[in-house]
This record gives sequence, structure tokens and C-alpha cells, in this order.
Amino acid sequence: MAISTANFAGGCFWCIEAAFNALKGVESAVSGYTGGETDSPTYEDICTGTTGHAEVVQIKFDDAVISYQELLTVFFSLHDATQLNRQGHDTGTQYRSAIFYHDLQQKQLAEEFLHLLEEKQIFSKSIKTTIDKLEKFYPAEDYHQGYFLKNPEQGYCSMVIQPKFNKFKEKYQAALKEGLTS
Repeated sequence: MAISTANFAGGCFWCIEAAFNALKGVESAVSGYTGGETDSPTYEDICTGTTGHAEVVQIKFDDAVISYQELLTVFFSLHDATQLNRQGHDTGTQYRSAIFYHDLQQKQLAEEFLHLLEEKQIFSKSIKTTIDKLEKFYPAEDYHQGYFLKNPEQGYCSMVIQPKFNKFKEKYQAALKEGLTS
């Protein structure tokens, strides 16, 4: 089993984390921060929008079960890649769409994937997703990990994440871990 790592930013990390953790071949999806200047940022720091960090999810995956390209496909179905520094009502650079690559192969695959999306005009507007080298990943505070599954009744979770998660489960039913298909 070869475990690889991918990092994606697509708005609120609670939404992205829940979906990736549900996929077969994903060992873990951890909410965190990257892409900024501040060392060891906190959630409060990130919320100011002044650190340069994005809310990201770091995914550890078995590439014999799920490929990086498949992760990219899921990633682009989970958020609106045409919005600059926002997802829905969440605004600020911390909510930007970005791929943080770990090596040159991931960079090339991400660039090819974006080119293909634009060539096929998958989105009606131009894609704002950036492709940046991962410098340092900072895991978010413990209470952010698995937040959606631990707090399904919380307002943001029930009103924003749950409908997205249901749509995700319906679309990727065959790729879900056992017990998550209903």
C-alpha cells in the first residue's frame, strides 16, 4: 500500500473534509491551514484574513485504491472553483480555491486537469483555482477535525454542509466507504 498526500482548499474545510473522509482509499482527511506567512496560525488568526493562509484539507490516500486525478475530480465537484476568495457567504482569502502540490508530478497533473476543465468548458465562468507548492501544513485545532459528523445539528452544518454532503454521497455512491451509501 502506497500512501500519498494531497492538499486542497475549497472554502470551509468542514465541507471538504467530510466528503474526502467518506471515500474508499482515503486513510484520513485533516482540516488545517497553509499558504500563508504566519507560523503556527490559529483559527482566530485565519479568520482575520491577514495571515495569507487558506483553510485546507490534507488527504492521506492509498493511490492503489483512489488516484490523485480522482481526488481532483471530487474536489472540483465539492466547491465553486469560479469564485475568487469566497464560497457562498464565506468570504476572504482563507476561503480561496487552491491546489497545494507536494511534488512536480502533482503539479503537472493539476495543471493538466485545470486545462482540461477549461478546454471542455465545464464551468461557465473562468476558474480561479490556483496551483501552489505546499510549503507548510498546520493542522487545525482538534475541535475542527470531523466537525460536520460531530455537529450535524449545528446551524451551518445542517443548512450548508448537509445538502452538499447529500449531493456528494448521491454522486459518488460507488466510491463511498461501507456504511455511508444511504
